Amino acid sequence: MLFKDFADYLERLEKISSRLKITSVLAELIEKMEPAETEKGVYLVLGNLGPEFQNTEFNMAVKMVLRSVVEGTGLSEAEVERRYKAKGDVGLLVETLVFVKNTPIGYSITEVFEKLKIIADEGGGGSQERKVARLTELLLTTSAAERKFITRMVLGKLRLGFSEKTIFDALSQMSSGDKTWRKKLDSTFQIYPDPGYLTRVVKEKGMPGLKNIKVEVGIPVVSALCQRLNNYKEIIDKMGEVGVEKKYDGTRVQIHYKRTQGIKEPCLPAGRSRNQDSLVKTYTRNLEESSHMFPELFSMGRWIDAREVILDCEACGYDKDTGKVLPFQITITRKRKHEIAKAVEEVPLKFFVFDILSVNGESLIKKPYCERRKILSGVIKKNDTMTLSESVRTNDEAEIQKLHNQFLSEGFEGAVIKKWEGQYLPGRQGWNWVKIKEAEGSSGKLADTLDLVVLGYYLGRGKRTGFGIGAFLVGLRRGESWVSLAKVGTGLTDEEFRTLKKNLDEHETKIKPKNYLVTGALVPDVWVEPSVVVEVAADEITKSPNHAGGVALRFPRLIKFRDDKGPKEATSWKEMKEIAKLFRI
Repeated sequence: MLFKDFADYLERLEKISSRLKITSVLAELIEKMEPAETEKGVYLVLGNLGPEFQNTEFNMAVKMVLRSVVEGTGLSEAEVERRYKAKGDVGLLVETLVFVKNTPIGYSITEVFEKLKIIADEGGGGSQERKVARLTELLLTTSAAERKFITRMVLGKLRLGFSEKTIFDALSQMSSGDKTWRKKLDSTFQIYPDPGYLTRVVKEKGMPGLKNIKVEVGIPVVSALCQRLNNYKEIIDKMGEVGVEKKYDGTRVQIHYKRTQGIKEPCLPAGRSRNQDSLVKTYTRNLEESSHMFPELFSMGRWIDAREVILDCEACGYDKDTGKVLPFQITITRKRKHEIAKAVEEVPLKFFVFDILSVNGESLIKKPYCERRKILSGVIKKNDTMTLSESVRTNDEAEIQKLHNQFLSEGFEGAVIKKWEGQYLPGRQGWNWVKIKEAEGSSGKLADTLDLVVLGYYLGRGKRTGFGIGAFLVGLRRGESWVSLAKVGTGLTDEEFRTLKKNLDEHETKIKPKNYLVTGALVPDVWVEPSVVVEVAADEITKSPNHAGGVALRFPRLIKFRDDKGPKEATSWKEMKEIAKLFRI
């Protein structure tokens, strides 16, 4: 398919708000694409150059893209800047400008994808100039409509208002005429979160081809997440016999390890150890590769009695003198990309492993928790860095309560309870894993915090004028839409206000995203794309005519920034409704 025709589909999708119509247009687009280009087409329609876990980024700010516009149009920098400010969208800007010596070539989807990939992969000295030059060349050889979407892709602002969930609806509709296959696509995505690859498989082999997709080292599995329950008797009634573990206040790490043979190349790929014949990669709960954070794992071949494994664990900073686990805010400093050796020395980590997803190529996610624990105990050798987390087997609600209180007194976040015969269920589904956390504040307040996404912010007044932000709007996902839930302006220090403003600046958008449901009274001064996750506490969830979803948080306040979570790992609308039931909303 020509990229020009592909851009026409993007134009149609941009103008549609109906989810059913979007699904129908996507089904038509996928049907028309050739099998060999489908994978790349799906990545592009989602505004990416690959699955999210590959972390492929262009690293081109607006100013760099505007340099390409200057070179391509012959206009002055000041004039381009003026016109950009008037439009508020580089895509709309390049669509209306005349590019000198413009000769559209008629690229295919694959050709544009490969050219964009080259731009993204440029690195080292002079890479900015090369990126600008390559983008300029692409803008000079494409039509106005093509340029609009190319620049939005480069800036990460395609803004079509849907995710892979709608892609799967379209695939199911294409294959069966309805959503019959949606559940199978969702469950396959949980163990192989690559929408482009899954779409190609369906195009080439039909839906039956999905049965051959298995858990694989190097491909992150969507992490199992906990449901919330606050009644010990209800836990036993729902789950029966359970294993009770400590809830660590660390950062979730999924470790992929594979023993290899005779690595001799001088420049080793990221995540590969120089000291061991092994490949080690780690992923966060939002599927970002984080291997650079944990160089100590490059020695894990000495601790693992297996050819290859996928482990689920919590990494916690600890005090070398006392052996005590450090707070999350200290642990997360290891997220830095530079001076990591210094960070390793300043914040040594312990990895508390609580599950195993595969061993030696065999998937274990359908095996019961008790069997996985038994296998796990035989895989990890005794060492000072990685240890098997403790689990207490019980079916006694009183013992669960006792353990929960004990863990809280020891400085942990509470207890995680896991069904003794339960499978590993990716995502937040079923009642296999449940968490209990200490009630936030005094009686009558929400028993747990919520992880919410920042949708926009309000300019500061008085002292906060200097911060550029006085409060921010948070919400959660309902289907493919984002619904506001609270306006937060308390719980932040002066430095946290400055940090938040800096983080939000990277995701600012001049135009309200079309899938945001925010009423007039709450419209922020500045909109931001869904990216920053914050943990928020509140007294209760109440009915509210001011919020589009009909509910709001009462007395919300920030607890901390969740740099380890992405928007997909934030509290869901379903979870919020379950919590609201406790308050009879």
